[in-house]
Amino acid sequence: MECDTLYTADYLITQNDARDVIQDAALAVAGDSIVCTGHADVLEVLYPDARRVDLGRAVLMPGLVNAHTHVSMSLLRGYSDDKALQDWLQQDIFPQEAKLTPELVELGARFSLAEMIRTGTTAFYDMYMLEDSVFRAADEMGMRAVLGESVTNFFPSIAAANVEEYCDRVRRYAEEWKDHPRIRQAVVPHAPYTTTPELLRLCRELADETGSLFGMHLAETRHETEQCLKDHGLRPVAYCEKLGLLQPDATFFHLVDIREEDALLLTDGRCAGVHNPASNMKLASGVSPVDTLLNARVPLGLGTDGPASNNAQNMLREMYVASLLHKVHHLDPTKSPAQQVLTMATRGGAEALHEPRIGSLEPGMKADFIALSLDAPNMQPVHNIVSQVVFSSTGAEVCLTVVDGRELYRDGIFTTCDYPALLEEIQQALAWTRR
Repeated sequence: MECDTLYTADYLITQNDARDVIQDAALAVAGDSIVCTGHADVLEVLYPDARRVDLGRAVLMPGLVNAHTHVSMSLLRGYSDDKALQDWLQQDIFPQEAKLTPELVELGARFSLAEMIRTGTTAFYDMYMLEDSVFRAADEMGMRAVLGESVTNFFPSIAAANVEEYCDRVRRYAEEWKDHPRIRQAVVPHAPYTTTPELLRLCRELADETGSLFGMHLAETRHETEQCLKDHGLRPVAYCEKLGLLQPDATFFHLVDIREEDALLLTDGRCAGVHNPASNMKLASGVSPVDTLLNARVPLGLGTDGPASNNAQNMLREMYVASLLHKVHHLDPTKSPAQQVLTMATRGGAEALHEPRIGSLEPGMKADFIALSLDAPNMQPVHNIVSQVVFSSTGAEVCLTVVDGRELYRDGIFTTCDYPALLEEIQQALAWTRR
């Protein structure tokens, strides 16, 4: 196969099954796909006519996957901090969200997408309201995404007067975006404690009808478990299993209050999960039992959650936090090693998004990849490049972000958005929070 562009760098982290790392490496790309990886001197002979991008002292690696977020909440970054989840939601977040407009939702989304592109994220799974605004932002800015219109039992909402309008909105999205090469839809009820059994069954049926994926916050806190036991006589995962929600297209976010029997139910349903360490720490929701989930063979991605509860959309930072959280939680420095959290942020994220052609750099995979400069003092010397990425990088080292073979960011320049204009717009949007 021909090669359009040959990227070369000191290191290439493949994330293939063997977790091979190549030094003096090259990555050959044709269109939206990877043709070949290997040593630069070999690939330069194989593809002498390809455009050459020499990244020098850098590491090429799969693009990171933010497997759970609410990107439009960048509008509320820092608006409400240092509160428990229920107080944070009920007292501050829900009242502000009631004043949202499609224009504000799109602005918040664009700002978060710029942050993710700048810090090495190439794909994300989002749930929010007025999600057609996020569809537009992801489309125009070139990112890969699974996007879902969130719903609760509290109608009217800013997106729908009743459940019938909500279903019509989801059907419309499905029709408008069904053939998009990078964007898929999910049906995403908010959580067990904000829905009814009837609404959850309806959402599952709607996902099947429209060919959409299915996602939901689940088992996020002990309070949620207590409420679920009180209302339904079951723990949250068992409650979802009873309702028929545990299916292979489902992804469940947070999974904090999880026992072994819960993890096995998720395995039986062939569901994916997402760990959100920084947000769960900040809201004091608890620590997800990652070992329990992985030992049960639950595919597990990593996500930031929204920028109002993290407060960043930086997956490099999230990997660092994830590893350190479990080391101190278990008082065991061997827990959540660098390679494990990198796998969660790449291959695990691919499974959470149900995207089999991302997560590793191998022939035939989508050309979704990033490069980090190794020139900064915090990135030298390199003894183990995977450890260097997970424990030393900050996000500022990202010098290249590519999705579907298209460069979205390179050496300080965004190619799919006018970042200075976005910066001005976000300043003006501050007035919204004060109305």
